[in-house]
Amino acid sequence: MRTTTTSDVIVVGAGVIGAAVAWRCAQRGLSVTVVDPVPERGAWHTAAGMLAPITELHYAETPLLRLNLHALAGYPAFCAELTELTGLPTGFRECGTVSVAWDGADLAALRDLHAFGNTLGIDATLLTGRELREVEPALAAGLPGGLLACGDHQVDPRLLRAAVVAAATQRGVHTRAAQARLDTDGDRTVGVRLSDGTALSAGTVVLAAGAWSGQIDGVAAAFAPPVRPVKGQTLRLRLPGEPRLSHVVRGTVKGTPVYLVPRADGQLIAGASSEETGFDMSARAGAVYELLRDAQSLLPELAEAVLEEVCTGLRPGSPDNAPIIGSSGLTGLVHATGHFRNGILLTAVTADGVAELITTGELPEALRPFAPARFAQAVPA
Repeated sequence: MRTTTTSDVIVVGAGVIGAAVAWRCAQRGLSVTVVDPVPERGAWHTAAGMLAPITELHYAETPLLRLNLHALAGYPAFCAELTELTGLPTGFRECGTVSVAWDGADLAALRDLHAFGNTLGIDATLLTGRELREVEPALAAGLPGGLLACGDHQVDPRLLRAAVVAAATQRGVHTRAAQARLDTDGDRTVGVRLSDGTALSAGTVVLAAGAWSGQIDGVAAAFAPPVRPVKGQTLRLRLPGEPRLSHVVRGTVKGTPVYLVPRADGQLIAGASSEETGFDMSARAGAVYELLRDAQSLLPELAEAVLEEVCTGLRPGSPDNAPIIGSSGLTGLVHATGHFRNGILLTAVTADGVAELITTGELPEALRPFAPARFAQAVPA
């Protein structure tokens, strides 16, 4: 028998961004239901949790850099609020990031990037090879130098998501483990229909289903977010004894990017591969080998590490590698997806922005460059 349940907001996607959107909406007095066929898995489960706008800097992404820096500035307060409300940790650590040069060409590229960052007011310090070893003595000998970004930090996405879900639950957010199809009435969204036939009605539906956001049934192509899945693999490793690294370490080994994220409990996260293979979630042996090889090139002691977990996830990529946040063009349908490499970093600003859009009708200024309408504007008349 089909039943109908009414909420102010339905969030499709129970990942860290979907859960945070639900929480912030509920804080504003809205009734919220979250729908996801597999609530306990998502890109957040694989993500390493680097909060790294400085060492993620790319020459063509200045607007995104500004948003990322804005997000980072608010992250300590966001995590403190979650822990105060729920009593749960988030794994937030102000540890900084060291970008390592593998050879002279890499060092020259880091110097150029450092100079470009200076023009944007970015605070980072170039390191000689000797200074690099002083900062991180366990790194491989012979590395020519690096870049220290003290303002880049980290969080544990699994802990973060658990805290966000707990905060949302405290506010009365209900989660349904089911597939959802969008329901429309003429030119507006009226809710979703679940796989068991249950109809959920709402004034607003938020698509926050990550790489699957463009695959939700019932969403016409003109209003679907242009996201694609980009597979990434991370490895969870552990060395006996004290943690070997005090900073996040990033590098490019013979042209292949790799990073190492040290957790407070001694675990090391190594990542991340990047593969355009559709929705294939299988772990690829070659990617595991390449990650281990390149990570060990930077931190030789990893040859003795225990491999605790291989994890595969799908990043939601967008045509310009920037998030897609805001009204879809269909009344009542809002996008919160396409975050690609920056989903964890942009969790709080996305949730705040979507909640503000729903309650006031206005998207915050910082998020306006990332509204879905930018793709329609890019199409020639």
